Amino acid sequence: MTAPASFAPRLPPAPAARRAGAAARQRGQRRHGRRAQRGAVAIVVALLLAVMVGFLGLAIDGGRLYLAKTELQNTADACALAASYELIGAPAIPADAFPRAEAAGRTIARQNRVGFQGSGVVDGDVVVAFGSSLAAGSLWSAAGAAAPASKYVRCTLNRGGFAPYFMQVMGFGAQSVAAIATATLTPAQSNCAVPLGVCRAGSAGAGASPPFGLVPGTWVSGRFKDGGGNWNWIDFSPPSGGESELAALLTGNGMCSLNVTAPVGAPGNMGNAAAKAWNTRFGLYQGSSNVTNAPPDFTGYAYTTTNWPAGANARLDFLSRRGAHAPYGSSVAAGNAETGLAISNAYNPTTTVAQHTQYGADRRLVVAPIIDCASLTGGTHTTTVLGWGCMLMLQPIDNPNDTLKMEYVGLSSATGSPCASSGVAGDSASIGPMVPALVQ
Repeated sequence: MTAPASFAPRLPPAPAARRAGAAARQRGQRRHGRRAQRGAVAIVVALLLAVMVGFLGLAIDGGRLYLAKTELQNTADACALAASYELIGAPAIPADAFPRAEAAGRTIARQNRVGFQGSGVVDGDVVVAFGSSLAAGSLWSAAGAAAPASKYVRCTLNRGGFAPYFMQVMGFGAQSVAAIATATLTPAQSNCAVPLGVCRAGSAGAGASPPFGLVPGTWVSGRFKDGGGNWNWIDFSPPSGGESELAALLTGNGMCSLNVTAPVGAPGNMGNAAAKAWNTRFGLYQGSSNVTNAPPDFTGYAYTTTNWPAGANARLDFLSRRGAHAPYGSSVAAGNAETGLAISNAYNPTTTVAQHTQYGADRRLVVAPIIDCASLTGGTHTTTVLGWGCMLMLQPIDNPNDTLKMEYVGLSSATGSPCASSGVAGDSASIGPMVPALVQ
């Protein structure tokens, strides 16, 4: 028999060994924890980077698109306003007005830029259409197919190719931006006009639509006493009124409550009262009129073919005289010598540079109704207003039998007109001349 193996009991490790083992286990746990933490941080960072890129994309790419939208909206507004200038004649707008309106809108649109002002708007970006209603589902037609009642013009601007800087990381491709503006001609709330009706020019066909046969820079003449020639006196509220009423309009601001839907009248002969009122705008006074109750223009300098042989296009020179506040002359005689007029010495002394500077106002560039003077023949004394012209009063008058001249500057609704209509367009109380206004 073999002897049984001896049994040796397992003794607990020594304290030092136990500590070493515990330390090893702790180091392993820490290494595992750090590896787990590094993995979690990487995931969080990746998620945060995606979110940050998204927000950065929204901020930069979205801001870029918003700016482009603003630029295109400004372009659309300008296009619609410019085009609506041509839509005179509603509710039966002449067919040739629509191509002019489209051309005007496109011309103004091309003067704008988009994309941080980096590239110009081109014809392909612009769609100009015309409609007779703003109701939902309304039809919009091109210029060649527009109906005579199409009093609204709509400009639509589209520009594509805006490649995102950051959002493409998230799968977004090139973006497009669009803007729409709609405009029409609506009455201004207030506009003051002088009681002079300028006759449309040309044949019935040529003068039937804007600019009614009139050429900017041209001098038009007429007899002061009874109109005639290229213009007639106008009573805005027939059959009342007369010379005293019209004289008050000339010394005052003009007719500011214009009922343009009603016929206007031709009051006939004018006398000394109207002549004196006319002359106040040149700084020439008689009787109780003076610079405080009948302001002059900023200049009284007058134009005739004696001192302006061209007989046309005097406005720019007039503006320079206005800047210098030049009077009619150092005396009536001096002014007469320069212009060849025969203004009475009863108007002496004339206003001075200092008085034109202190009391002067915009008094010789005036709004006047354009009418068909031929319709006033055969005993007819009323007519309708076709449009509104900007006129430069060129010279004072000595007596009611004289002939005087004015310069046609252009339609008061024309871009940059010095006689541009004022007031709130489209207000419920609007009764003034037609002016462009955005409606959508």
